[in-house]
Amino acid sequence: MSERTATAYPTREEVGYALTTAGVLKRGWLDAYTQVPREAFLPDRMWPFDLTKGTTVHASRAEDVAAWRGYANADVPIVTQWDDGDHEGSEPGRLATSSASMPSVAFRMLDALTVDDYCRVLEIGTGTGWNAALLAHKVGEENVVSVEVDEAVAVRARGALSHFFGAPVEVIHGDGCAGAPAHGPFDRVIATCGVRELPYSWVRQTRPGGIIVAPWGTAFTNADGIVRLRVDPEGDRASGRFTGPAEFMKLRSQRVTPIDHETYAPGPPTSAPTLEPGPAPAALASGDRFSALTFALSLRVRDCTYVAAEKRNGAQPHWFYSLNDRSWACALTHDGRETRIWQHGPRHLWDEVRAAHTWWTTEGHPDWPRFGLTVSGAGQRVWLDEPGNYV
Repeated sequence: MSERTATAYPTREEVGYALTTAGVLKRGWLDAYTQVPREAFLPDRMWPFDLTKGTTVHASRAEDVAAWRGYANADVPIVTQWDDGDHEGSEPGRLATSSASMPSVAFRMLDALTVDDYCRVLEIGTGTGWNAALLAHKVGEENVVSVEVDEAVAVRARGALSHFFGAPVEVIHGDGCAGAPAHGPFDRVIATCGVRELPYSWVRQTRPGGIIVAPWGTAFTNADGIVRLRVDPEGDRASGRFTGPAEFMKLRSQRVTPIDHETYAPGPPTSAPTLEPGPAPAALASGDRFSALTFALSLRVRDCTYVAAEKRNGAQPHWFYSLNDRSWACALTHDGRETRIWQHGPRHLWDEVRAAHTWWTTEGHPDWPRFGLTVSGAGQRVWLDEPGNYV
């Protein structure tokens, strides 16, 4: 182990101090952070994202316990399963399918949940069991029910929780879409997996006035927005605002098949591009998938996936793929030059992107907290500033 690897990350105490001073780890969760270490719930082999290297790496407790513990304590996401368990070896797999969230993200969501002592909490997506353990420390293990779709992951988390507390936290092997109807109602619901459609069953299983916190997003990118919903007094509707961006593995029943570029554009564009110097290309080139602009585009350009390709020699292709036909658009941005635009198919996707950018600009460049979500038996709708002002 090199000195760089050994000293890449601060200790858990130092991470806790940094999270506290940043306002992420609040007083109400400080004791849980101190008493419930993430490493107690992590497997011996895992794949953390190394911030110094900018890539996912393999960490083995047997091969290098100091490095393994350094990653376990660090404020980084850690993949604990690839390809739904159909993976061997130390190299990363094709698709990350279970993980331990970054502590900073976990505590932001737990803070948004605003649990009181002895709240009954439903968690969707048990994963390693660490998040359920933090909740159990706060409200009591008998008040936490967690649902995990992967049986092997559920079994391991159940064992880790039982070993840590000396008493079982209820871990159900099942589809999180259904919630846990036999165990409700709940005061709080938290999802540690991203959703494209927030299941109405979660609303119905939450008491009136209860809180639901979940990562929500569209198929536009893999990014999510954390939304905090309050169930209305009648118990049939939940509404609330987004707090900021995140990225989670998606609820398995709501995964989107990755785009196969060759089925849309099997060769170089055959038509001549148009040139566009306007603000939309510049904003796209300077933004990222976690920006409020990208979120706004995802709401206005429906049934579409956006991929920003690698930047080379100052040029970067931005691809847009329609999900209801084979329409596509490409905006090739280049430092200091006009953007070249190609569009193909019945949908003029770049026109839709430009119109969405104009809307976002006209509305005053709304940031995350101005957006909200309402979920009812009739479906879900995103709004701007106030419920009813739908995007």
